[in-house]
Amino acid sequence: MRLQRAVNPPLVTSEEIGKDQVEVQVDLAKWEQLALDQRNLLFWHEVARIQNDTIPKDGWEMAALAIGLGGAVGELWVQDGLLLFLALGLCGVSGWRLYQRNNGLKTLKEAIDADERAIALATRFGYTLPNAYKSLGSALKVLIEQTPKKKQRKKFEERLDALKKSAAKAKEKAKTGGRPESYDSYSDAY
Repeated sequence: MRLQRAVNPPLVTSEEIGKDQVEVQVDLAKWEQLALDQRNLLFWHEVARIQNDTIPKDGWEMAALAIGLGGAVGELWVQDGLLLFLALGLCGVSGWRLYQRNNGLKTLKEAIDADERAIALATRFGYTLPNAYKSLGSALKVLIEQTPKKKQRKKFEERLDALKKSAAKAKEKAKTGGRPESYDSYSDAY
């Protein structure tokens, strides 16, 4: 277990530390302020990210970009054209990989997919579908209220909107399927 200090750490983060090992870090001060159901759904969200293999891995891209830029500057000095193009090619490949990894739409889609999977995990562990949606929705609302950065807050708001749409679809499906559970309160908790 590593202790890291940050000015405003995220509530939950995951990091790959080995080939088959993932470390889940929790900001305990914020974590304890959430209800148990909210914690469960946020934890299952991280589990879903791990299962979907969407957690950040050790990035070679930044190191390759630094090496490529350093090589390009050095080759400008030496004036070797072939090595300059190789260094610029390395910069281009690593820059493209960094762009792909940090693409906002892709990360949002991965987060929404993990939310859906967290709902499925919750129902496997005894939550009713409406309660799973309510718990995750209320957890996202708390995260929206606690997040000072506008960009991060917007991501949580987009996840909450997607969750509301998913809950509406599930409610409609339950009505047409004739399931006996009460699904009248899917999105009432938002």
